[in-house]
Amino acid sequence: MSLIQELAHLKIPIEDIKLATNNFSDDNFIGEGGFGRVYKGQLGDSTSATTTVAVKRLDVKGGQGQQEFLMEIVMLSSYKHDNLVSLVGFCEEGEEKIIVYEHEVRGSLDNYLATDYLTWVQRLQICLGAARGLNYLHSGVGEGHRVLHRDIKSSNVLLDQNWEAKISDFGLSKIGPMNQDITFLVTKLAGTFGYVDPLYVATGVLTKESDVYSFGVVLFEVLCGRRAMIGKYDEEQRLLSHLVKHRYEEGKLDEIIFPNIRKQIKPNSLQTFSRIAYQCLNIDRKRRPTMAVIIEQLQISLELQIVSHCYRETGLSSMVIS
Repeated sequence: MSLIQELAHLKIPIEDIKLATNNFSDDNFIGEGGFGRVYKGQLGDSTSATTTVAVKRLDVKGGQGQQEFLMEIVMLSSYKHDNLVSLVGFCEEGEEKIIVYEHEVRGSLDNYLATDYLTWVQRLQICLGAARGLNYLHSGVGEGHRVLHRDIKSSNVLLDQNWEAKISDFGLSKIGPMNQDITFLVTKLAGTFGYVDPLYVATGVLTKESDVYSFGVVLFEVLCGRRAMIGKYDEEQRLLSHLVKHRYEEGKLDEIIFPNIRKQIKPNSLQTFSRIAYQCLNIDRKRRPTMAVIIEQLQISLELQIVSHCYRETGLSSMVIS
């Protein structure tokens, strides 16, 4: 039995999808990437109830192919977590390859990096949610194996109504054994420039620490309110990862923090956050933290921020929090 046959219970007829999206109407269009176009729709069921969905219509000519299409379906049908996007179903009819997800109403994190929508506390909570989702992939999917995402970036972190983070886009993911220093030797590089682990680029060796590096870039995007690619300059200036490492090592990170949140951030919260984010970008993968350690440090950063705020609100701001 083929994989598609095994997942037959998740198949959605193309006519239902066309009905849900008004035949892929421009009015329903909500996004586009290397994979193709995404549409918002209302998908009905046998009880006449409807679900708001996001419909990813793969561009089989220029985007993802059969392997990536199958990988995403397998991943999302096999692994469930509060901080992963939820699969509704898929369609493979004729040349159509379509994946249907639950619609995350707030869209992707990259749209909010340089806006006033998110306070520092909200940004920390989003980072924590994304970290928990990635930690599940690395350590919680089952005994003896793990999932490497391979394309962690702010545009692949979706946000629901409550601003809860959901990791998405698993077309490039790899499933491999645990408890090995080298999970994969990959000859064809995958990922997004500005986020991809330079050690992976140089060696072709993929490990869970490759995801950790990418996540470190996302953490600094959240702090600095800017994307991984920051301008058309030489490489040292146009990559956020290079800029933040230099500023951190010079003790000048404050100069590039997103101005709208700079005054909100308590010094001890910033110190904890920036230290763990910086460690993620270590060129030596063995010195990068695990996702479990990242979660621990982000939680501490959040608690320091909230406690400091509470002391300030109650007139006890002079107290020192160790």
